[in-house]
Amino acid sequence: MSRFRAVMISTLLLSVGYQTYRILPYTQLSGEQVESAARDGSGVVIRFITANVLMHNRQAEKYLQVVAKVNPDIILTTETDQWWADRLKALDPSYPYQVKYPLENTYGMILHSRFPLVNPSVQFLIESMVPSIHTGIRLPGGHVFQLVGLHPRPPGPTHSEDTAERDAELIVTGKFAKRSRLPFIVLGDLNDVAWSHTTSLFQKISGLLDPRIGRGMFNTFHADYFLIRFPLDHIFHSAHFRLIEMRRLEHIGSDHFPFYAALSFKPQKDSSQEPPAPKPREEEEADDILEEAIEKKLSN
Repeated sequence: MSRFRAVMISTLLLSVGYQTYRILPYTQLSGEQVESAARDGSGVVIRFITANVLMHNRQAEKYLQVVAKVNPDIILTTETDQWWADRLKALDPSYPYQVKYPLENTYGMILHSRFPLVNPSVQFLIESMVPSIHTGIRLPGGHVFQLVGLHPRPPGPTHSEDTAERDAELIVTGKFAKRSRLPFIVLGDLNDVAWSHTTSLFQKISGLLDPRIGRGMFNTFHADYFLIRFPLDHIFHSAHFRLIEMRRLEHIGSDHFPFYAALSFKPQKDSSQEPPAPKPREEEEADDILEEAIEKKLSN
């Protein structure tokens, strides 16, 4: 074997080993970060769907059928233009609380909820045409949790040349979650895999938990390619929640599958569920990511 070939094989094996190390927590070979909910019915059950419907997809009926079958309490639909906003009005009678911000740039977003919303707003954390939804949600019994719906811009030739804006949006949200005194949930298409450095950093900065860890990847993209799929649609939550159920739903004509999670809520944090803590250098890295995004924005 030539020296060049030996180096190439060694490099490949190291790469495969590193990727396996990164992905391993998102398999059943690892311990679960979020505990399963007790079957005693003592917690408030909240069922979520997040779905990137693909703006140019016109199979709204498929999506509505999937929603009706699962019967969630909270629905975050992304890539919604005005056509999708009009079709999703069919949900309004069953979901009387809504935030609607359709756009023609693939970053429109609509939230439907069975529970009352508290001070809902649409915010632009980093980019002027990439919205996020922020709202309190009042549960039966009066407790409120904070929900942030995200769909940051992905890197790519038709989008940003790098990941600065996406990374900064995740870090801003993570810092907001850490400061919040309310139970907290982040939901949406983050355009990043669960085990990436940025998403791992976001989780440490936010102090939120990932119910995927120890259970599986639940790959949601690309819906049309069986061998090339990644987990881009996520739910992260504070230790006030435990997992009842989580699954990928049926094909709706989009390049993403809808993602479903049912959580059980209790007003006290569960001390047995400990999120990973950031190291000082990771706190510094998060600040650097924000500074880079701000500098880039000012230079433009």
